[in-house]
Amino acid sequence: MEILISNSSDKPIYEQICIQIKSQIMNGTLAAGEALPSMRALAKDLHLSVITVQRAYEDLTRDGFIETVSGKGSFVAPQNREFIQEEQLRRAEELLQKAAEIGRTHGIPYEQMAGILKLFYEEI
Repeated sequence: MEILISNSSDKPIYEQICIQIKSQIMNGTLAAGEALPSMRALAKDLHLSVITVQRAYEDLTRDGFIETVSGKGSFVAPQNREFIQEEQLRRAEELLQKAAEIGRTHGIPYEQMAGILKLFYEEI
């Protein structure tokens, strides 16, 4: 499992870990039932505090992406298709909000922005 931490990111380190693990689960790189590195092992690999990794794993558990079994470790949880689609929709909304802000700020007409989205959406 590859995780890259950026010290220049505006996102906290635990959130960077969460985002990358969620992404790997949603795109199939990490499969249901697959074991994740222990918190200590991941902390050591990334040169981070165990507490930072623990926070990330707790958030991933809360959001239903991983399951932790005492004494055995953390594993990718079986994924609910509707849940994954909802998560992807949330991500798309964030990106579209940023695009809308850019369009408004720079006077790009709505019709032109909608046309660009349609072009990308229909691209094969």
